[in-house]
Amino acid sequence: MSEIQVASRYAKALIDLAAEQNIVEPVKKDIELFIDTCKANAELQAILKNPIISLEKKANILDAIFGDKLNKMILEFFKIAIRKGRSGVLFASAKEYVNQYNVLKNVVKATVTSSSALSKENISQIEAVVKEATKGEVILTSHVDPALIGGFILKVGDKQFDTSLSGKLNKLKKEFQQN
Repeated sequence: MSEIQVASRYAKALIDLAAEQNIVEPVKKDIELFIDTCKANAELQAILKNPIISLEKKANILDAIFGDKLNKMILEFFKIAIRKGRSGVLFASAKEYVNQYNVLKNVVKATVTSSSALSKENISQIEAVVKEATKGEVILTSHVDPALIGGFILKVGDKQFDTSLSGKLNKLKKEFQQN
């Protein structure tokens, strides 16, 4: 079974458990802390994935780092995953928990890349359009890429809307090459 499938199953179990105990929101905040800590500390991820390090030592490390910061249910969940030999998928499971939370709460992540920085008004207009189209809460991140020349690229889920000049020029170039 692939790491993504295992992570998805563990995340589903965790979100179901959190829903049962009515603590989905606090668990999400704690999971985000775990994700941020893992991103900031590559050594922690390496320790969790290393098969040479004993399961007990991995559990003790997580307990030392997160013992007083995370919900006890999450720590117990992590310990169960470690005992099952699945400590290598804890980071992926945490990220998948956030994804499943977003699906559960109808939260949509979108990214807009523009040739220059967008004003707050432009960003709020794009958020409003995405919110209307998806009927969900929108988390919009903005990036600047001068190579676009003008316009923007909006990515919502697996859809992409390219209104950039460089995109139009590339499309024109392909048409000329075909004819």
